[in-house]
Amino acid sequence: MTPENLMKQIDFIKEIDKVKYIQRKTKLFNSNRNENDAEHSWHLAMMAMVLAEHSNMPVDLLKVIKMVLIHDIVEIDAGDTFIYDVQKNHSNTEEERLAAQRIFGMLPGEQSEELIAIWEEFEAGETHEAKFARTMDRLEPLLQNTSNNGGTWNEFGVSYEKVYEKKSIMNEGSAAIWKYAEQLINESLERGILKKG
Repeated sequence: MTPENLMKQIDFIKEIDKVKYIQRKTKLFNSNRNENDAEHSWHLAMMAMVLAEHSNMPVDLLKVIKMVLIHDIVEIDAGDTFIYDVQKNHSNTEEERLAAQRIFGMLPGEQSEELIAIWEEFEAGETHEAKFARTMDRLEPLLQNTSNNGGTWNEFGVSYEKVYEKKSIMNEGSAAIWKYAEQLINESLERGILKKG
C-alpha cells in the first residue's frame, strides 16, 4: 500500500464522518431523539448479522454488511429523502449517483470501484444480497415506529396502505421477516397508531 493510497483512504474516512450529522425522520426506539444515518447503518449491519438465517436465499453476509454500511453515505451530498415523501421520489436519483461517484471516488481505484458497484447493486435490489439488505433497511424503521406509538407515521400522516406498500418489498428478501412485519403493521392498525387513508 502506497502512502498516496493511505492518504486517500484517510481523506475518505474523514469525509464519511459527516454521515453522523445526517438526521433521519425516524426516532430511536422508545425515544424522542432522531436517529442519524451512522446509527441507522450500524444497526442494519448488526441486524443483518443476527437475522441472516431468515433470508429467503443463502447470502454473502459480508457483502450484505458492506451494503448496509455504505448505502446512505451518498446522503452526505444528496441529503436524506423520507421514504414517504410525496414531493421527492425515494429511489435512486442522479443526485445520489453523483454523490456515490464523488465520495467513493476519493478512495484508491479498486476500492472506489468496489464500493460504487456494491452501492449500485443495493440500489438495483435484484441480487439476493440486495434484497436481504433492503429488508433490513425497511424493518428497522418499522420497529422504531411501532415502539414510538406510530412515530413518523403519525407525525407525517402516513396511511396504513402506504406503509404496507413500502414495507411489502421485505418479502423479496425474507418471507419470514415479512410475515412478522405484516403482523406488526396490522397490529398497529388495530392499536390505532396507524390509520387507513
